[in-house]
Amino acid sequence: MAKKRVAIIGAGSSGLCGIKCCLDEGLEPVCFESSNDIGGLWRFKEIPEEGRASIYNSVIINTSKEMMCFSNFPIPDDYPNYMHNSKILDYFRLYAKHFDLLKYIHFKTAVRSVTRRPDFSSTGQWDVVTETDGKQESSVFDAILVCTGHHTNAHMPLDSFPGIRKFKGGYFHSRDYKSPDEFTGKRVIVIGIGNSGGDLAVEISRKAKQVFLSTRRGAWIINRVGDDGYPADVVLTSRYNNIRKQFFTDSMLNQWIENRLNARFNHSHYGLKPKHRFLSQHPTVNDDLPNCIISGKVLVKPNVSEFTETAAIFEDGSKEEDIDFVVFATGYSFSFPFLGNCVRVIENNITLYKYVFPPHLEKPTLAFIGLVQPLGAIMPISELQARWATHVFKGDATLPPISDMTADITMKQVLMEKRYVKSQRHTIQVDYIDYMDELASSLGVKPNVWSLLLTDPKLAWEVIFGPCTPYQYRLQGPGKWNGARKAILTQHDRVLKPLRTRPTDDSKNALVPLWLKMVGLLVLFAALFAHF
Repeated sequence: MAKKRVAIIGAGSSGLCGIKCCLDEGLEPVCFESSNDIGGLWRFKEIPEEGRASIYNSVIINTSKEMMCFSNFPIPDDYPNYMHNSKILDYFRLYAKHFDLLKYIHFKTAVRSVTRRPDFSSTGQWDVVTETDGKQESSVFDAILVCTGHHTNAHMPLDSFPGIRKFKGGYFHSRDYKSPDEFTGKRVIVIGIGNSGGDLAVEISRKAKQVFLSTRRGAWIINRVGDDGYPADVVLTSRYNNIRKQFFTDSMLNQWIENRLNARFNHSHYGLKPKHRFLSQHPTVNDDLPNCIISGKVLVKPNVSEFTETAAIFEDGSKEEDIDFVVFATGYSFSFPFLGNCVRVIENNITLYKYVFPPHLEKPTLAFIGLVQPLGAIMPISELQARWATHVFKGDATLPPISDMTADITMKQVLMEKRYVKSQRHTIQVDYIDYMDELASSLGVKPNVWSLLLTDPKLAWEVIFGPCTPYQYRLQGPGKWNGARKAILTQHDRVLKPLRTRPTDDSKNALVPLWLKMVGLLVLFAALFAHF
């Protein structure tokens, strides 16, 4: 029997692991990449390309290497914990070379349309029209993986800022920013306090005369560097912490987190405190912003109510004259024009079962990979989505009835609307461990903690109390990797390796003190017994 052919749209991080997952399942991957290289969002280019993600030269990722790697290919131990975009691209190249993925990619080939064939209800097949050097070609595929991400179309809400079109200075979206040099000696307004807005305000302030950071709602600011200098996500993202939080209300969790953040710097004093609680918005990761505010290089301002030809008037009535530039760090919207009316996207809302499968198709042969905004790393999520999707494509797993899928989608939408501030940014939010475990349960690769406690206590200890790294989802089930155990037990060594560049007295490697682990075990057992 001929292998099923899968069209993979995009050769970024999601596309690369999509190719690998197809090969693991005995499927034939054909990846179409409109540019001339891999990397997607993480490949820096001096000139932004229309319809493609774009980053600035200094971008450093907000998730650490042990949390963001692919589950059967650890990032080299000498790589820094928080990597510059060039290092991320280097890692993707290593991954592609190790698994020989490049030969499946058609570069400089854009997908123009993906349509269901007339016999789709029985075959699940698709007609895919691609274009290379102006020449179009049509091919038939058994399944589709959409791996184009959600950082493609710049969201520029110009109608929300009266007078901006008569403003004589320069204004543009953050996707077009590359370097702070052109802002030397200028007065600049950055609108938006997400990760890009915070980063740009900091970087531009090193060259500009003055930077104003304008925000509608404010934000809670978190650090990359956590307790004892470990990466914050390594410290916080553990099964122990995930179970422990179930014993507290959202209000109690919010209060605890906000107290810790305010202990570093009081968000009210710095003009940053939002009206919403910490858990109600995607947090902003920035280690340098408080330093820029306290030194006066960045001044936090409320939302702009109006622009004149040379000035900005803010909602509190204050006015700043002689503004030279306005940078809109106002996020992105996503769309899939090549799919026609197959799926609908309205203000970044799309109906997908577990954020992967459209529920209305007669055959589950279309899947979206990486179309989530996680509180954590996205690369392992994309990989696990692709593992599940290709398992379904192969026929080794089935989806529930459409009524069950619709009910699950509705439940998630209700919970998201209840938790988050209303925004087009908060339509595809997921919590890392909860969502990974949900996908892993569908695939049969969620680690069995009870079994590990009985058969491999050392490993169980690290699985429970250590960071919930992607290797945990290679311990059992389809795609089991024999190196997963070793990768988990050596992950702390890889975290510390790039930091130990000068000999010092040995320090303890433990993230969690022994006494706290013992208490944690009691809490864990109580939670598990209560659950079952």
